[in-house]
Amino acid sequence: MAPTSPSARLRPARPDEAERLSALALRSKAHWGYDEAFMAACVDELTLHPSEVTRRRTTVAEGADGRLLGLVTLEGAPPVGELGLMFVDPDAMGLGVGRLLFEHLRDTAREARFTRVSWAADPNAVPFYEAMGARHAGAIPSGSVMGRMLPLMELRPQASSRGTART
Repeated sequence: MAPTSPSARLRPARPDEAERLSALALRSKAHWGYDEAFMAACVDELTLHPSEVTRRRTTVAEGADGRLLGLVTLEGAPPVGELGLMFVDPDAMGLGVGRLLFEHLRDTAREARFTRVSWAADPNAVPFYEAMGARHAGAIPSGSVMGRMLPLMELRPQASSRGTART
């Protein structure tokens, strides 16, 4: 059984949290051991601006102490959407926060009648996404690093079974 984070709750992000959420995304990305040059190249793509928080349907996982543990964005308009950002604070990894955020993304996409949600995934996150029911749909150029290709992942929320992990 996977560890859980029963004290984490989901809520809509606020525009005044954009800077903290951007810092969380960068910490999470850096967790995978990328060098300084790589991280510098990712800053623009991982920065969430206050004016984007609502438009990008940003949801945060918040700890009982009010600490931001993770974020996810569901972007676009039905029928096709995009998982824009999904990051978990390194201190909260392995506690079920990612699962909580991904299930929220899937359920929200289903309720909004998205038929497909796709995204460019960090290669380190692919096993997690596969365990959550996402499938490979090809490859896509990185928006941050010229010449780098990323796995393109896809979720079909209408076809996904709630709570069923596929491997």
